[in-house]
Amino acid sequence: MARILVVDDEIGIRELLSEILYDEGHTVELAENAAQARASRLRIRPDLVLLDIWMPDTDGVTLLKEWGSQGLLDMPVIMMSGHATIDTAVEATRIGAIDFLEKPITLQRLLKTISSGLARARVAAPKMPGFQPVSATMTEKQTALVREETPTPVVEPEIDRSLLGDISLDQPLREARDAFERVYFEYHLAKENHSMTKVSDKTGLERTHLYRKLKQLGIETRKRNI
Repeated sequence: MARILVVDDEIGIRELLSEILYDEGHTVELAENAAQARASRLRIRPDLVLLDIWMPDTDGVTLLKEWGSQGLLDMPVIMMSGHATIDTAVEATRIGAIDFLEKPITLQRLLKTISSGLARARVAAPKMPGFQPVSATMTEKQTALVREETPTPVVEPEIDRSLLGDISLDQPLREARDAFERVYFEYHLAKENHSMTKVSDKTGLERTHLYRKLKQLGIETRKRNI
């Protein structure tokens, strides 16, 4: 799965996209403005960015240009807007965005566009800055020696089932993931004495999303004095 940065000034849009992407198995970073997006991009390189065009401080197209001029546009960016004109969408694509989503965004369109963007990124990976295939860093002779001398790794299919607890691997992926998440959140709730603030910090989820996730998993939250 991928690490996706969602940049949008509307909290409802951020939370909705975060929940959808999280349920699809992705890791989600959230930013409500260009300043937070800049900080997030310098901290990590996301596999894909969902970038709103109209934001109060710096608009998405300007941020896209900024990343491009700084050599930071080495990941696929999908622009989003409910008010952009065709000219704006074309301009964003010319600068470096790979696609454009018009709000309100349908679930099918969102997932299809993200899947396509991630697939394009994998194909373009050898051309991205900082990526050097073996042939670019070794001579043909060195590469041949590596192939000859490096033993083929042995893949061990055995799994330490003690780490799984009561989670069955014979059930559908979504059910297995829910079972794991239930154990995961119950562990952190117990560890943090059911402090939602601390659990939110530990798990990296906003409190609203955390409450929704716990309710979805059927986990009761008990408030205690700390």
